[in-house]
Amino acid sequence: MPKSAQPQLSHFDESGHARMVDVSAKQPSRRTATASAFVELSAAVLAALPANPKGNPLEVARFAGIQAAKQTAGLIPMCHPLPLSHVDVQAEIAPGGVRITATAATTGPTGVEMEALTAAAVAALTVYDMTKALDKGIVIRNIQLEAKSGGKSGDFTRADSRE
Repeated sequence: MPKSAQPQLSHFDESGHARMVDVSAKQPSRRTATASAFVELSAAVLAALPANPKGNPLEVARFAGIQAAKQTAGLIPMCHPLPLSHVDVQAEIAPGGVRITATAATTGPTGVEMEALTAAAVAALTVYDMTKALDKGIVIRNIQLEAKSGGKSGDFTRADSRE
């Protein structure tokens, strides 16, 4: 009975050296990804959000996440620069903190998971930056891929939420 093929890490060559994957032979297709993050905030910090002297942390976080998605290839060494057709970042007050949801889309030869994850992470960091004067104990949790569509590996939807 033949062994099942083990998944291989694509960012390494046969010698084990890191490399950028050649996607030039792949057909462009529509690809989307959604990622999330959670910024755990105390009740006092949550109550102070509307009066932040730096501005609305949730709106600044949205803009930061959108900008970050567009800069992903410059931050993550082996990421391909992608022509993003859409980026959306939502920052919403939730029990115990702020939930960030970021979605990215493109039509291209490779996926946008890293762009969505980068957007969620930077939006969460921005909430931290905008509120750190009130509490140094802020925690950013669960930066994770929630869903993706398109590409050779097919669709993915997270079955659980780790908040």
